Parts: sequence; C-alpha cells; structure tokens
Amino acid sequence: MNEQKLARAAAILADLVGFPTISARSNLDLIEYIRALLLNRGIESIPVFNEERTKANLVASIGPKNQTGGVLLSGHTDVVPVEGQAWSSDPFSLTERDGKFFGRGTCDMKGFIACVLAHVENLDYKTLKSPLQMVFSFDEEIGCVGVRSVVENFSTLAARPSLIIIGEPTLMEPAIGHKGKIAGIMRCKGHECHSSDAPKGLNAIHLANEMITATRKLQEKIAQHPRPEEGFTIPYTTLHIGTIKGGTALNIVPADCTLEFEIRNSPSDPAKNVLHSLFDEAALVTERVKGRFPECGVTLEITNEYPGLLMRENETSLTTLQTLVGSQKAKKISFGTEGGLFHQALNVPTYICGPGDIAQAHRPDEFISRDQMARCLAFLENLSHTLRA
Repeated sequence: MNEQKLARAAAILADLVGFPTISARSNLDLIEYIRALLLNRGIESIPVFNEERTKANLVASIGPKNQTGGVLLSGHTDVVPVEGQAWSSDPFSLTERDGKFFGRGTCDMKGFIACVLAHVENLDYKTLKSPLQMVFSFDEEIGCVGVRSVVENFSTLAARPSLIIIGEPTLMEPAIGHKGKIAGIMRCKGHECHSSDAPKGLNAIHLANEMITATRKLQEKIAQHPRPEEGFTIPYTTLHIGTIKGGTALNIVPADCTLEFEIRNSPSDPAKNVLHSLFDEAALVTERVKGRFPECGVTLEITNEYPGLLMRENETSLTTLQTLVGSQKAKKISFGTEGGLFHQALNVPTYICGPGDIAQAHRPDEFISRDQMARCLAFLENLSHTLRA
C-alpha cells in the first residue's frame, strides 16, 4: 500500500474526527469540508438537506455522466455521544498509538469516508468507463433517518448503480445480510389520584408492567420456537424494552407511563408478526380497564423502522467483491445499516464491507487500525480497476 495515500487518509480522518457530528448536532461543517475537498479535484456534489436545513446528505459522482452501472459507496457522517464515557484522550481529536487511530467515529464510520476521499483525490477519474458514486448521510445512528431523502429521490440525484457497498466496519470482510428494526413507544394511560385513595385510580405503571410481562413472554416464545436464520450471532428475531418513564411523585397514582421498545428481526421473519402480537396485547390490557376507566389503556406508536438485508451467497457480485477485498467470507451482521433501504428501493446487489471492527464502535477509546485503513485503500484501488474495464 502506498504510504503517502495512507498518510493522506489519516490526515483527512483527523479533520473528520474534529467535527463533533453527534446526531443531535448539525453536520453541515463536515459536509462543506467534503464538498470543498471534492471540488478541489473538480468533482461536483449535491447536498440534500433536512427540512430545517440544519443537516445534509451529500451525493457525488465521478466518471461517465448520467450512465447507469458502476458502484455506489455509502457512509454516514454522524456519530454517537461521548458523555459518560471514560476516554484516555480527547474523543474529537485524532490520536495515534500503537498503529491505531483513536477518536469518536474513527471506526463507525469516518475511517471509511476518509479512505474514500483520499482515494478519489488521487484517482484519474477520466479513465473510468463506469461511474463511481458516493453518498455521505446524516442521522444513521438514530435509525437510518437522513439517507431516506436520498433513497426516495435517487433517480433525480444519481444513476442506478450495479453494486452498492455500505462501508460499515466489518474488518473488510463482505457481509451479505443484517437484521431489520422496528422501534416504538408503548403509551400507558392511567387515572391519577392521591396515593391514599390508590384503589380509586388506575396506576399507569401497573399497565406498563403488564406490557413488560407480555413482551418477555413473547420473546421467550420466539426463542423456544424460532425461525432460525443461520449466520447471525442471535439466529432469531429479538425484542426488548429499553426505557421506562412514569410517575411524578410517590404520593400520586401515576396517570402516564411510557415504554420504548425495539424489535430486531431476521430478514426471513417479518417484524410485523411480532408487532401484531404486541398490538393484540395492548388491546387486551385496554379491554380489561375500559369498563371502569374508558379513557385509559395502552396504545402503541411506531417511531422508526428499516428493513433487513439478505443477499444470496451465489451472486456473481459477491464473488467479485470477495476477490476485490481478498476475503472469501460471506457473513451476516446483527447491527442494522442503510443497506436494507438501498436494496429495497433500488433492487441492486448491496453488501456491507468496510474497515474496522464493530466491537470498537460506540465505546470509549474507539479506534481503527492503520492496517484496516490500508486494506480499505487497497480495496478501493482494486475496485477502480474494475471500473476502467
């Protein structure tokens, strides 16, 4: 690997890490940095803003204009928070130790973006016979939110590629599938009264407890009679409740309690099956209390969802990717990505393959190794050769 290109990728990574693009904040400064870097090489790009124009995706293409085929590389620009984590160095200032680059987002997934930008800086894109397209998105960490505006308007922003690669950290080993996700809120409505008159009220936390019990029983049922999906660490659909909020004071029977829940479904097991069971449970709880308290009960609200991804192992595109990365792996990953959305909308072979280890993501002292970045740069070089053919 060209050490000069690796050094350039590291310099870009340092710049990217310096932008604290936590999902709760704007990513516009980082997007403008990437736009300027691309424009310096004569590469035009298109920002796709959110409604408030506080965040943006960026779409760029090099090579033949308005031509289908080629490859699309996708990566998200947002990162998770660092509050409450014990870092040994400034998380928003790149630090190199023992062949590793430390900083928030190095692994997930600014390392990939840095490699892509360093590669295209030195690419003679006039020699490409097929286009190389790039999408850099926002708000992936909160449910693949930002990229949807690109996917939904793709035909007006870019040409349909022949292959899509999401550069999430997979140790540069191709992943052919990931689970889907549904996130939602259970709203439990009770009847408030003074705690000395507790039997006259309806405790919303008690309603929530019924839903928690029902959720646990449903998960146990799935685990005992799973529809197994080989290749996943947990080879079946899972659900859990992640937060509970209710009550205002000990001497008040609470009127409200909310539970945030999540379903992570195997691609071959539609999440709607589990969701319908939760809706049924909410209806049963509501039916039991509405005679005495007509205004009370449990309702469910879906706040976010994205599809799973599952590619066949005998795809020619997979064999090509395996050759380019030098790995015969065809694994499945448990974490979600934007790949499911791209594949659902465009029906194009889509794989997850990028530098770094997901075990390092979201943790204090997150890092990516020099070796992984070098492997990514080598892959991008091999990929460009195929676009010249």
